[in-house]
Parts: sequence; C-alpha cells; structure tokens
Amino acid sequence: MNEIRNTSSVLARQLVDAPWRTSTRSQTSNCVEVAPLRTGPAAVALRDSKDRSGPVLLFNRTGWLGFIAGAKNGQFDLD
Repeated sequence: MNEIRNTSSVLARQLVDAPWRTSTRSQTSNCVEVAPLRTGPAAVALRDSKDRSGPVLLFNRTGWLGFIAGAKNGQFDLD
C-alpha cells in the first residue's frame, strides 16, 4: 500500500513541477498543454489548460508517438 501511495505522490510532484507547454495551435477555448516527465513509466503528460488541476492523460513513449501519429492522420477528428 505504501508503494502505491509513494508512487502517486512522486507522480503528483512531477506533474506540479513539469515544464508544461501550451500547444501553438491552441485557440482561446480549445487549449491543451503537454509536459515531458523525467522518470517513471509515463514519458509525457497531457492536460486541458482550462482545468489545470483536472485530469491528466499519461502516455509512455510508444503510446505518445501513436497518439501524435493518429492526430496527424485525422484519427480523432470529430467531423
């Protein structure tokens, strides 16, 4: 139990201290921020800049590269 709690607190500290960057494609109401993570199984974090204390998506390197490829190919387009 302590191991899980410690892992969560380490991750929480990483997210607070992470060098978050806003997308250059962001509009006033559709903004995301991305941050590289230095240690642990997650390599990249993604969040909504309007809700910085809200949920965060975590990606390992392979998952992040797949997500970026899918976004570039229109896999997540809504129309």
